[in-house]
Amino acid sequence: MIMVKTVLGLGGVYLLLVGFVALMQRGMIYHPGTTRTRPDEAGLPEMVPVALKSADGWIATSWYAPPKIPGRPTIVFFHGNSGTLADRAHKARAFLDAGFGVLLAEYRGFAGNAGRPSEQGLYADAEAAVRWLTGQGVPSRRLVLYGESLGSGVAMEMAMRHDIMMLVLESPFTSLADLAPAYVLPPLAQMLTRDRYDNLLKAASLRVPLLVVHGDKDQLVPVTMGHAVLNAADSVKEGLFLPEAGHNNLWEHGAGKRVIDFISRQMV
Repeated sequence: MIMVKTVLGLGGVYLLLVGFVALMQRGMIYHPGTTRTRPDEAGLPEMVPVALKSADGWIATSWYAPPKIPGRPTIVFFHGNSGTLADRAHKARAFLDAGFGVLLAEYRGFAGNAGRPSEQGLYADAEAAVRWLTGQGVPSRRLVLYGESLGSGVAMEMAMRHDIMMLVLESPFTSLADLAPAYVLPPLAQMLTRDRYDNLLKAASLRVPLLVVHGDKDQLVPVTMGHAVLNAADSVKEGLFLPEAGHNNLWEHGAGKRVIDFISRQMV
């Protein structure tokens, strides 16, 4: 009897824990920075803020600069789950210096924008960014979508919707459900995860050049997930797996130059 009560008690605690995760999961996924910064304050004086309105009515302020070199594509950069677009200024700087156009896309709930982030919400914000560019006369076939970590799911979804030039994924996961805490059993994780970003499922339908960049020492998104997404893609593809890099320091290990090289080679 005592053992039965103990098992039931532990089961109850486990269910409470799982319920907490289910209710609070978006707070665990998204960690938006709230500071609104000007492009010039971030070292990007040539970029200008653009207020982009999504189909569901939310406005997210992104930063844009056209290509410095005629014929160069525009990089649409979707950042990860924390901070703001200003924290990715060094990456935009490298692309701008290489002559590319850049749209640093921001999301609802980040960088002083109203609203709360969610998978469908971020897709709507990303869709607004892509449609704004095409409305400015930039053909979708001149767009390179770059997705960083959580942004890999956003970029992948946009690659499914639009006829783009190529796709770059930095530290991509197979799906958010696969990253659920270890104490949530896999079947429960699949059922309870509201925001999924199913990169692995979508990769099989990808028909544009793909570059996957991942660090072998990534402690947040296992490098095996990057390999899985790359292997699933049925397109021209390359993998850049850096032995000494983790999740947030890929560019410190030379990823930026290699990404620019990949884009330049695909342009030929």
